[in-house]
Amino acid sequence: MTTHPRPPAAPVTLALVGAGLRGLTYARHAHATGAGRITALAEPDPVRAAAAAAEFGVPPERVHPHWRALAAAGRQADAAIIATQDRMHADPAVALAATGHHLLVEKPMAAEEREAERIAEAAERHDVLLAVCHVLRYTPYTRTLKALLDEGRIGRLVGAEHLEPVGWWHFAHSFVRGNWRRSDTSGPLLLTKACHDLDWLVHLFGRTPRTVMSYGSRTHFRPEGAPPGATARCGDCPVEPDCPYSAPRLYLGCLGDPHREFWPLSAVTAEPTRAGVEEALRTGPYGRCVYACDNDAADHQVVAMEFADGATATFTVSAFTPMSERRTRLFGTHGHIEGDGAALRITDFRTGREERVEPAAGAPGGGHGGGDLALTEAFLAAVASGDGDLLLSGPRTSLATHRLVWAAERARALGAPVDVRPAGPDARADGRGSIG
Repeated sequence: MTTHPRPPAAPVTLALVGAGLRGLTYARHAHATGAGRITALAEPDPVRAAAAAAEFGVPPERVHPHWRALAAAGRQADAAIIATQDRMHADPAVALAATGHHLLVEKPMAAEEREAERIAEAAERHDVLLAVCHVLRYTPYTRTLKALLDEGRIGRLVGAEHLEPVGWWHFAHSFVRGNWRRSDTSGPLLLTKACHDLDWLVHLFGRTPRTVMSYGSRTHFRPEGAPPGATARCGDCPVEPDCPYSAPRLYLGCLGDPHREFWPLSAVTAEPTRAGVEEALRTGPYGRCVYACDNDAADHQVVAMEFADGATATFTVSAFTPMSERRTRLFGTHGHIEGDGAALRITDFRTGREERVEPAAGAPGGGHGGGDLALTEAFLAAVASGDGDLLLSGPRTSLATHRLVWAAERARALGAPVDVRPAGPDARADGRGSIG
């Protein structure tokens, strides 16, 4: 896709739709590079809205309490960052595409397949760029690994094992007590957390699989998992000091650390003090016992995939790990690669030699190994130049990898393999400029 380029010296103007953690992350990266500028925002929380407006210098008349008001005002920016809750992506994306905004949409693309289709169709219909935040594609680590595969360093890729170690406290924070704990208000774990990973595997293989199977469930974070004597909230629980999921230990431990006060603590309280945290834990959702929440997210899941040429891949996502970088093993006809998110160890079957490759580190504070910043820069450059090929995945590719997630969830529910429906004949796995 090629859009009309903007004057090269002018920063790309952005409308921020949702001033939460992810929206602010992209907005701050855009602002810091000097290539982007926030000129409008929509945020229903007045405290968050005021803080974001002050931070980015957005005038009061361009601060809207709802995305509908922003859309009704016409085109107030070159592009929009859609960072609402997962089930609220489609409507603002479609409406803002109709007013000519290019779209940067936080993952997942949407909570339901039809909603994702609506977003892709709106981008096509209104000829705007659409980038879903598949940030793992943009890291220096991924770029190095993909280049090794493409140049044939391990021959034909015939298998992969990939692990997403969510981390015990992170899972409790986001997927037991937090906003992503329920499928009916957000989505299943495989969508809300791991659509990153299935998209990444498709990116490495260069195509979507033919069939998928999946197993997994909520096995631990349920009432029968509670230790004897546990109460409904951590604050008055006699077993809290010995519990791995102690809310006071986690959130009071964030105080004094700016990074941890931004995340995860800012989701718990707007007042990063001992008194503020303790009050939030007494009255809010993050002080609940992990065995007494209204959660239904699977706490571990395995996905198995088969490609048309017989290649296979497995993916595991688990709560029961330290929080660390993803781990991957890639099996080729001429070699093997093992990666830990920071370095790659290559074994060449022809020589028996091992080589260690350390990709350039992502920018400090860049998030996701530098992927957050690199994606933001690529999106800004694509909008500024009108060159959709600067993006590593387009709408149809994102739709295809999301359909893989929904197929895996159907397989998990059915207990049987499911065929993966493509997103169209042009849904290339590299996704460069893929719109139609």
